Amino acid sequence: MKNTAFIWLALGLAGFFVLPWHMTDMGVLRGAWINDGVASTGLNAALAGQWWLAPIALAFVAAMAIQLGISAPVKRARTTLIVSLTGLVWLAVQGLVITRSGPRIFENLLTTDTALAGQLGMGVGAGLCAISLLFAATTSLSQSGKGQGDAFVVGTIGLIVALVAVFVFFPVLHILVRAFQVDGGYAFGDFFTRFFSSDLWGLGCLVSGQNCGVGINSLFLAVMTGAGTTLLGLAFALVFTRTEFRAKKLLRVLTLIPIITPPFVIGLALILLFGRTGTVTAFFADLFGLEQTRWLYGFWGVFFAQLLSFTPIAFLVLIGVVQGVSPSMEEASQTLDADRWQTFRYVSLPLMRPGLANAFLLGFIESLADFGNPLVLGSGYPVLSTDIYFAIVGSVADPAKAAILAIALLSLTLTAFLAQRAWLGKKSYATITGKADSGQNASLNPVLRALCYGVVLPWAALTAVIYSMIIFGSFVKLWGYNHSFTLDHYIRAFSIDFSTGRFTGVAWDSYFTTLTISSIAAPLTALVGLATAYLLVRQKFVGKDAFEFSTMLSFAIPGTVIGVSYIMAFNFPPIELTGTSIILIIVFVFRNMPVGVRGGIAAMSQLDKSLDEASITLGANSFTTVRRVIAPLMGPAILAALTYSFVRAITSVSAVIFLVSAKHNMATSFIVGRVENGEYGLAIAYSAVLILTMLAAILLLQLLVGKRRLRRADRVQQAA
Repeated sequence: MKNTAFIWLALGLAGFFVLPWHMTDMGVLRGAWINDGVASTGLNAALAGQWWLAPIALAFVAAMAIQLGISAPVKRARTTLIVSLTGLVWLAVQGLVITRSGPRIFENLLTTDTALAGQLGMGVGAGLCAISLLFAATTSLSQSGKGQGDAFVVGTIGLIVALVAVFVFFPVLHILVRAFQVDGGYAFGDFFTRFFSSDLWGLGCLVSGQNCGVGINSLFLAVMTGAGTTLLGLAFALVFTRTEFRAKKLLRVLTLIPIITPPFVIGLALILLFGRTGTVTAFFADLFGLEQTRWLYGFWGVFFAQLLSFTPIAFLVLIGVVQGVSPSMEEASQTLDADRWQTFRYVSLPLMRPGLANAFLLGFIESLADFGNPLVLGSGYPVLSTDIYFAIVGSVADPAKAAILAIALLSLTLTAFLAQRAWLGKKSYATITGKADSGQNASLNPVLRALCYGVVLPWAALTAVIYSMIIFGSFVKLWGYNHSFTLDHYIRAFSIDFSTGRFTGVAWDSYFTTLTISSIAAPLTALVGLATAYLLVRQKFVGKDAFEFSTMLSFAIPGTVIGVSYIMAFNFPPIELTGTSIILIIVFVFRNMPVGVRGGIAAMSQLDKSLDEASITLGANSFTTVRRVIAPLMGPAILAALTYSFVRAITSVSAVIFLVSAKHNMATSFIVGRVENGEYGLAIAYSAVLILTMLAAILLLQLLVGKRRLRRADRVQQAA
């Protein structure tokens, strides 16, 4: 550990001397910053008058001297910890106090010309120094006896806490503080008056038939969506794992398609099928003489669209949990004369509780934060996410109202989170212990199997019809009006000049940008999410519950709010990221990380801790145990995290619509622009290409991750 801390300190000091401290327009790798005449490295900037950078270098030198000069391990570790944290705090404070533009704390603290001129945002050198000081501190903390002396665990906790603080709490704080602002000042009494108003929590719909408050609308919709997606996801998971259904591969594709759909496409398809003049509505009206109504616009339409959109998320979480139920427990139940229904009701289902709870929580939060479906179909049924959007971009912008609505949304999420924790309790759900079993799960009883088929097959057929219509819409001149066959939409979007080898289609630029950013964000999201799940399930540390809830914060807030908060936080020093691809990658990582966290928690709750203990007993450290023992058993959770993060990085619209730039345009913003211009054919054709691209990527991810082999039958099949 002594060597590890010294290496981190030496690396940070080298970054201070040779890497650009501030951001550069041309990037680090091109090297233009070396000869541009600007004092770029931390050392050069400090010598050129930015004296406030010198204490950071002194912190590195002092900590390295402590490592070499103090022989007592505990004293050396504690002293290094104090010096490293002091340097880290100074690095953060100087960036907030001395800025070139934007908000500045302690404005009158420094009055010298150099300080008043400010400084640019932090660059690679500052980032490396911050990481080095952080890991030097966590290594020293573990050496002093905290975290059972495990440097890997303490370092991981420190890294994730720092990342969540910088890229979740810091930007969200910028917009939530607006809830208390009134005419440039702060009024806490006014906040409580507006927060508990009848417009937000009114129950008039239950008493006098009037409209309910927007918070009550969102709560009711979220509960219905969470319950519906969990039940549908469980039915799909049972069909996959407990039946002999022959078309499982086709069914798997149909369960994944809804989450790989670009924005507004599902809503548009539902309108053209079930709207007042839709194909299905007109057919039944002619057949049975029914009145054509607008039932799709409002609660039922949004609920229907959200079930289509979010059921795959519940399925991705639950399939690994259902597979993980040990057959030996089910066999023991049947040996004691329990029938198949009793075995499922009293043995299998209780062991699935972590998956059911996490699937419901994800469905609940997704419904609260959903923006596209309520915007398209929610006429007459206002919800928090759309009201927040209109409070920000409406004709009369009201950031304070948007912040109050965002706090209301967070309070609903916190309530659901606490209810989930109470329902799970402190019981053990571990069923994967490393011991061999027969590998034969109990089959479903006939009634339950028929019920699952009765739910899954019609739902899959409906999904197939909707997406067939989407593909159909890309090959006609104007879907719903002129159904003449044409390839014009694809030619305009994805044409190639083979004589010059140039991609001349209007969609290529955003297509390649989207794939690049998504490919970078997906593994980072999975890594951060599953590492967080490992800490929450396997480790004990102070503030664990608060830490778990903080990881859900960015997921609970609508993407529109996240996008605006990122602009407020990262458009000025100390961290200037707007207009770059980095800000898009970061927003995707921390927006989608909770799915990896919840899926990882559900899957890891089934892994007995004796597996970790056996590995450590045989001489492996925590990192080796995670890599060689836990990770191979986390295949479904890894696949779910990779799949969801990759897909959401491609299909997300609300979080990035304010963050894209001319240089880094995303597919979703391109599609929204085409829809606003009435070019539906081009938008649908682009969406169809994205769907096929994501399907191919998901199949590739399944091949790379592989299949988890828990049973003897799996190993025999592999050998054969």
